[in-house]
Amino acid sequence: MMKQEYTMKNTEKNNYDFTTVINRDNTNSLKWDSIESELPMWVADMDFKTASEIQESLKKRINHPIYGYTTVPNELYESYIQWWEDNYHIKMKKEELLYARGVMPSIISIIRKLTKPLDNIVIQTPVYNAFFNVILNNNRKVLENKLTYKNYEYSINFKDLENKLKNPKTSLMLLCNPHNPIGKIWGKNDLEKIGSLCEKYNVILVSDEIHCDLTYPGKTYTPFASLASSIVDNSITCISPSKTFNIAGIQSAMVYIKNKELNLKVSQQLYADFSSEPNILSVEATITAYTQCREWLNQLKNTLLENKIIVEDFLKKELPSIKLVPVMPLTYYG
Repeated sequence: MMKQEYTMKNTEKNNYDFTTVINRDNTNSLKWDSIESELPMWVADMDFKTASEIQESLKKRINHPIYGYTTVPNELYESYIQWWEDNYHIKMKKEELLYARGVMPSIISIIRKLTKPLDNIVIQTPVYNAFFNVILNNNRKVLENKLTYKNYEYSINFKDLENKLKNPKTSLMLLCNPHNPIGKIWGKNDLEKIGSLCEKYNVILVSDEIHCDLTYPGKTYTPFASLASSIVDNSITCISPSKTFNIAGIQSAMVYIKNKELNLKVSQQLYADFSSEPNILSVEATITAYTQCREWLNQLKNTLLENKIIVEDFLKKELPSIKLVPVMPLTYYG
């Protein structure tokens, strides 16, 4: 298969275009311009057009001839706050949100501020490979809580997790919710167990929830921030519109921290790492995404589900030795 020689399935009665194949060659695309002879399935951006509302908002801002430094406006905070209240019934406050240039840059700052060199950081594998990088590159140690795979489903080995968390050198846990790459949303019971263990052993829980909106139609995820207040008080949640609305290259995120002491510490480190100042395009794209693009997301979800069914059927007929993890009740597009 040559680069980009594929088709995309579209849903019927679609107002947005999810069928046109966009040639991304020679656009400095990490996905398509990096390796000539391979399909770049590890790069988490989509080959669908970004919502027209976002395109228009960016064009409008670009038409202003000066691209100077910018602040984080109240409208940006409000767009996050309203989105999470409408979709997940989480009532955030402006002072609990910290702007960051991306989820992974924010996690780097968190590691630098809240852990010490050679501290253990727990991750649940298989997991996004960048988790290893941000731990090891900052002279911390990886502790793997390996997920159990049985009957085409992953689950948590809580006995092993507790052993890793009670290690006196363990100071932080990175949670992926929904989990990348296994494609599973952790249920409330699992999250409560994880949170209680972290609280018991004084381990700070950092929840990467960048994929939270990309659930199957009619399904939703459980935010870590929706748990009991004592558990949430020991946690940090990283969120972003970049995966949801296919704007990963714009690089924008928020760090949600209710605990005032933790909030201050992370804020200081984000500032020290020059990660707390936005670019003008990220502001415009994020506000537009959260306030105008809900219908685009709804149609995207339907398209993704149809495409996954196509892949499942193809594997059964053409590559039966490869098994696709079946659609579970609590699943996202992993």
